[in-house]
Amino acid sequence: MERVTHNEHNEELANAIMALATPELPQHFSRLVKCLAAFDNLIIIAYHGEQRPAVLYREYTDPVVYLPMDSQYLGGAYLLDPFYREHLRGGVQGIHRLMDVAPDHFRRTHYYKNYYQQTTLLDEVAVFASITEGVTLTACLGRDYSSGKPFNKRELLALRQHGMILSALLKKHWQDYRSDAVRKAAPAPLEERLREALNQQHSIRLSPRQAEVALFILRGHSSLSISLHLGVSLQTVKVFRRQLYAKCCISSQAELFALLMPLFARLTEQR
Repeated sequence: MERVTHNEHNEELANAIMALATPELPQHFSRLVKCLAAFDNLIIIAYHGEQRPAVLYREYTDPVVYLPMDSQYLGGAYLLDPFYREHLRGGVQGIHRLMDVAPDHFRRTHYYKNYYQQTTLLDEVAVFASITEGVTLTACLGRDYSSGKPFNKRELLALRQHGMILSALLKKHWQDYRSDAVRKAAPAPLEERLREALNQQHSIRLSPRQAEVALFILRGHSSLSISLHLGVSLQTVKVFRRQLYAKCCISSQAELFALLMPLFARLTEQR
């Protein structure tokens, strides 16, 4: 069985190499990855700086997994995605599991409860390929209710062992990829755009640090995690949080999410 699996993998790798720079590469890439880990869905996304991402390829067992993609994720929810945050770090390569890079309170966020759980995804692993300084490709492999189980240790190990090969295939195939978004001027930092939108839409004036804390909360960082990222005391974070909620006239993360998500959609439409 091991020999057959090894031979199948080598054959699919050869097929993928031969398919580079042709429209058939995504399908061969998919078959190659399935030799390492079975998945229920695959989506290849190009991130361009802080611009709206572009979907380059998708396949699925159950179409429900991508129903929120075009309207919600591309409409602004991606700003809270841990994989998007990895892209912004720059130069990220290889295999990354969502729950390994997500903040400590990610599963408590309303992004997770209101968007991510809608997709029926149970587990997600991404192959990252840095194309240029501002462009990152991610091939996201998902397990959803179709199989009903996460990736196991053997599958994760196999993916990580072949991570650089998979990254290299994506990078080589899309090495000349460019988007109109890349040619646009880089937008102002998200915190700054959010402050401006809140002021215009709701006459709420946040300080730069309060806007920063708001985004940390929505991405799933606990107060302790925020204090470590900002290099301030836990008590200072709690003060910022109370000030933020008071200015927005809210009392919970759910209300913060409801207030800011429509603004995220407008911010992406303006680019």
